[in-house]
Amino acid sequence: MVRNGTHQAVFIMAGAGIGKSAVTDAVTERLAGSMSILRIHASSALAGVPFGVLTPYTGELTAEESVSPVAVLRSMWSYFEKLKGGNGAPVLLAVDDAHHLDDASAGVLAEVISAGWATVVAAARPRPGLPQPLDQLWYDGLAERVDLRPLNREQIEEVLAHALDGTVPGATVDAIWNASGGNPRILDALLHDSAEAGVLAKRNGIWMLLGSLPADGPRLAAVVAKDHLRRGPEEQEALKLIALAGPVGRKVIEDISGAAVVRSLLDQQMIVEAPGIPAELAIWNGLFAGAIRNTVSVSRSLQLLEKVKAHQDPTLLQGEGRLRSVEWALECGLRVSDDELLSAAKEALLRFRNHSARSIAARIHHPPLVPMAQAIQARALYNEGSYSEAAALLDACWLPLAGDTEGPAVLLLRVSAHQALGHPLGVVAEDVEKHAAPSGGEKSWQEELLHLLQLAAEVNVQALNDYVDAMRKRRAGSGGEPLRAMAEGLLAHALASAGRPVQGLEAALLAASELPPLQGSLFFFPEFVLGRLVSDYLAMGEWESAERELNHYAAGNAPGAATFNGSLELLQGYSLLRQGRMERAYQVLLPAVEALRLNDPLQLYRFGTALGFYAAARLGDSEQAKRLEQDHKDAGAGWPAHDLLAEAYVSAAAEYLARDGKGLAALQTLMTTTEASARTGNLLEVFAMCWDLGDPSVVPMVQTAARGVEGRWAEALLTLATAWENADGDTLMATAGSLEEAGFVNLAREAYARASTVLEQAGERRRSRQAVAQREKCDHELGERFREGRFIAAAPAVRLTRREQDIVELAVQGLTDREIAQRLMVSVRTVEGHLYRTYVKLGVRSRDELESALPK
Repeated sequence: MVRNGTHQAVFIMAGAGIGKSAVTDAVTERLAGSMSILRIHASSALAGVPFGVLTPYTGELTAEESVSPVAVLRSMWSYFEKLKGGNGAPVLLAVDDAHHLDDASAGVLAEVISAGWATVVAAARPRPGLPQPLDQLWYDGLAERVDLRPLNREQIEEVLAHALDGTVPGATVDAIWNASGGNPRILDALLHDSAEAGVLAKRNGIWMLLGSLPADGPRLAAVVAKDHLRRGPEEQEALKLIALAGPVGRKVIEDISGAAVVRSLLDQQMIVEAPGIPAELAIWNGLFAGAIRNTVSVSRSLQLLEKVKAHQDPTLLQGEGRLRSVEWALECGLRVSDDELLSAAKEALLRFRNHSARSIAARIHHPPLVPMAQAIQARALYNEGSYSEAAALLDACWLPLAGDTEGPAVLLLRVSAHQALGHPLGVVAEDVEKHAAPSGGEKSWQEELLHLLQLAAEVNVQALNDYVDAMRKRRAGSGGEPLRAMAEGLLAHALASAGRPVQGLEAALLAASELPPLQGSLFFFPEFVLGRLVSDYLAMGEWESAERELNHYAAGNAPGAATFNGSLELLQGYSLLRQGRMERAYQVLLPAVEALRLNDPLQLYRFGTALGFYAAARLGDSEQAKRLEQDHKDAGAGWPAHDLLAEAYVSAAAEYLARDGKGLAALQTLMTTTEASARTGNLLEVFAMCWDLGDPSVVPMVQTAARGVEGRWAEALLTLATAWENADGDTLMATAGSLEEAGFVNLAREAYARASTVLEQAGERRRSRQAVAQREKCDHELGERFREGRFIAAAPAVRLTRREQDIVELAVQGLTDREIAQRLMVSVRTVEGHLYRTYVKLGVRSRDELESALPK
């Protein structure tokens, strides 16, 4: 627009840190060779001085002339003509922070633009916006306006992919996107500060966040310092007050700093207002607020606290504002009552601000409140994956809290902490039985809870079902809602394992109905129940319903992402794996395993390594498969109900890796165990693994088991097995079509493959080729990334494996071996090996010959 002369002025509009100055600098740098560059830096300090920013170009004017628009224009004209006299190049006037221009200077610039004396590139914030004379030029069509927006999630993901050498999982992208608010300046500071602090680190090729993103890094401090330098003292003080107290009542800040200052900061979008009674103000970005707080000394902070106290009604504080008031008082060294500390610690825990919850609760010394303070610290430590410290605190506080409403949650948390350390349930049970003797011949609620957990560990479906039936008949169980929520959730999982997921879903939904009164509990009831809901949906083959539940939780529980993201990713990866979408499952499972290695609240790490091992082995990534196999061997005990399936997936993975028959034999042995026989749903999944490994002897067993299992998945598997046994081409093609339409694409693929063989044997070669084409279509839908690949039809003809197809596609696009390895999350050696085998198959000697060698 500037170079081709279509507009005499371009206005670049964006909020602070979005990049308008960087764009302006890039434009001037690009045009420096063909235009004479002049710069104007507007500021709030000069906003009240007519023509103040134009002083560098009006230095020869007298005092009287310096306030005359005509004289200023004449001086500007003379300056431009002298400048052109040197090389004849046109003038480009770059204006930074044009929203701070005084109206007189803006009027002169508007005249310069209208007369064509110079081209103007002006950067400004949308609020308060450009002065009226410049704005009018845009309305008149004499200027072009370009609005820069904060980076969206996809753009942040793209930036991270270019900036970081390795795989950046969705959880890391989400955390950085939310923390930066899409602001490029803060994003850049965050990446540098996080990497230098070791918070953003690469683990097995995956970029993980090992802690909270830092608000005290040098790059972010520099961003804050630069912002402060451009502001007057009134705005600086107001920002410090809001950062230290926020969210804080708007009237409080207006009483201290003035309504005009508050309006100005709102216009600049440096602060945001939450509607309510009273309306509250906060800094637009939480990390930016933390960085501002770090610039304030303790003595100055204490002075500001006294100012706020003089105008604030403490009884109106609630939620985060109340928590912040306690944190601020402690930062200033003031004494806070133990009751206020306990309330603030609970609020911090509810918001997953674990460090704050621990540090506040640790200050509580009033004996009656100490046990609850210890429990809060324990939950915060559990959130951070510090299970040993959490268990020690819970061992000390569970008994004093036995009569508290949080008693069941504390005991459950204690059991979970010990299980995370590999301690069997009996260790906790013995201690509980010692202190919780039955009264009147009945079990205490503690013993009931442990009995429930033991039945769930054994997956004793009938006993669990009887127990929960009895509990439903007594309208209120002795443990209240926590005991009922746990019992229904445990039953839901057991029923899914036993092949009754439809009934299990009913139990899971009943468990979910118990959750509202448990909001803010010390135990993670919502996440526990979510896992059971998703497991039941997956056992039924309701993939979309499972995904909906996961997405709904993720959208409404962002603060808990650092704690539970690994668990959610594992469930998502398991869903993709069950659907046969191996590539996508692998891409989700690898980051999930790394996240669970750091923090495993639901004890899914062992199960996760089994699934990751299976996906890696099935895709032919032997290096990653062997690493994940070792991870599984090194893993401690997980949730006992997952052990059977974990063992099955490990055995199947071993067979894919070695192809020596040992893994298949282990699966066949597993089928005959009493444990597997009692879990028909799990057993059917094991049969499906054997079938995938090429063992057709299980097909009759699939038919028998599937008849006793509820849900669409079992029904689809039964349909496939029946058609397979009948070996009729027409029936197989019809079955494949119906399976594909029902969303069971991986089962449809097997039906098409069987149909092609049967039809070929019957001499119907044309229809056999149709079946092959349909099977390939299913392959590519499951692989997804290669749906539009240029050699989709060619690959089967030259017998390339799916992994070889992946690598060849990227090689043809020009990616190096290292880039392909990063894209597919495999080693460079794996890429080299697959390429070498592809060269042999295609009869070529280098990647330059690949494209021409592929059949057209």
